[in-house]
Amino acid sequence: MSTQGFHQVQKQTQTLVLAPQLRQSLKILQAPALELRKTILDELETNPVLEELPMESISLEGESAESEDEDGSDSREMEFGEDFQILNQLDEDSREHFAQENRGNVYTSEDAERRQHFFDSLTSETSLQEYLIRQAELTDAGPEVIGALEYLVGSLDDRGFLSSSVSDIALMSGHPLVTVQMAHKLLKTFDPAGIGSVDLGECLLTQFALKNRQNSLAAVIVRDHFELLLRRRIPELARKLSTGVNDIQAAFEEIALLDPAPGRKFSEDTNRIVAPDVKVEADGKNWVITLNGDYIPRLRLSNIYKDFIAKGKLSPKEREFIQEKIRSGKFLISSIEQRQQTIERITREILEFQRDFFEAGVSKLRPLTMSQVADRVGVHETTVSRAISNKYIDTPWGIFDFKFFFRPGYEVENGKSVSNTSIKELIVHLIETEDPAKPLSDQALVKVLYERDIKIARRTVAKYREEMGILPTNLRRRYR
Repeated sequence: MSTQGFHQVQKQTQTLVLAPQLRQSLKILQAPALELRKTILDELETNPVLEELPMESISLEGESAESEDEDGSDSREMEFGEDFQILNQLDEDSREHFAQENRGNVYTSEDAERRQHFFDSLTSETSLQEYLIRQAELTDAGPEVIGALEYLVGSLDDRGFLSSSVSDIALMSGHPLVTVQMAHKLLKTFDPAGIGSVDLGECLLTQFALKNRQNSLAAVIVRDHFELLLRRRIPELARKLSTGVNDIQAAFEEIALLDPAPGRKFSEDTNRIVAPDVKVEADGKNWVITLNGDYIPRLRLSNIYKDFIAKGKLSPKEREFIQEKIRSGKFLISSIEQRQQTIERITREILEFQRDFFEAGVSKLRPLTMSQVADRVGVHETTVSRAISNKYIDTPWGIFDFKFFFRPGYEVENGKSVSNTSIKELIVHLIETEDPAKPLSDQALVKVLYERDIKIARRTVAKYREEMGILPTNLRRRYR
């Protein structure tokens, strides 16, 4: 009988381990322009051999020749011969140089006051909680109610609704239920209207009450027929409320003017700056591809180290240190150059495949896969995936993510293929031009697409419609 227990077993296996330089190369390839800039600046701080070229001195022809000269000199003269104290002396000389440049710029007390005023003037967007607490401070409520109200404010979700019922909040906070109810009643009078509601219906009714419209037809629909409102059953509502379809339609339009999520305007802004890595623009009948190098520092190996190499007498450890820094610097420069070349080649292939898009717009987007581009560029498909990650192209039709151009598609009768993006654009156009009283069903859309030589299943049309946030037929119908 076998026994269970822990045992140590030694075995030999083969695993793939990425070298540090290879990991750095992949990181540089995958990084967008702003992130790559930070990586380069970090390397500049840790590698004394690297230096940044000033923008006004950059010349593509001169720079490439200089780079070749440096590569040749460094490879021929890797036998160093200077004491390692030269590096310390270089650092001291640099500090002295910058000190002499800055002696004329005296930092006065007025400068300090202006600097402090600048920092004091910096503002941040007011949060929902801060906005509500400031209103609470202006009321004459007692400290018990204010304490309960602060707990209620902390229980609001991103929409401005209470995440729990008032009774549950009273149990969790330890405040008496009556006090929490008073605080909740006070909270619902605050701006924005509808804040502190327990659900969407209460939020809408609160906004009607603040407008003295609590007895309107729209308020009655929200209060007594909320389910029919959500399903947009206009004829059924007209029968139940003994009114005309036009009156129900007008009530729906009044409800649509209310804010269903009053707290969302205070949500944190998650937008981020997009810096296009490539720009594609027309130059007559030709198309020009321009790589964005504004955020990428231009590097070279410092000329000072040529003197270090020539003078010589470094210890083996010191020589090894400088050699490693030179190799690291060369690899970084090479990786950046390789990154730019790869992005340019991928962009050129996208331009070749999607020329109709660049000339006519999104409706002409063709199906394209990464494997197609990888075969043309001569790299692996994963390399294409890394190279286009979080990168953008500036086109005549706007700024698009690289991945936007890689789309599955469908083959039509004439042998051509159509991307799913083009099909979505066509569905949007068909729905925008439909008769509001007789909107097109998913099956009707399938028939219209079939007449245009596009064979697509009804469930696919429904999926595309839902992805674009288009309502189904019964919710799009509008009665005259």
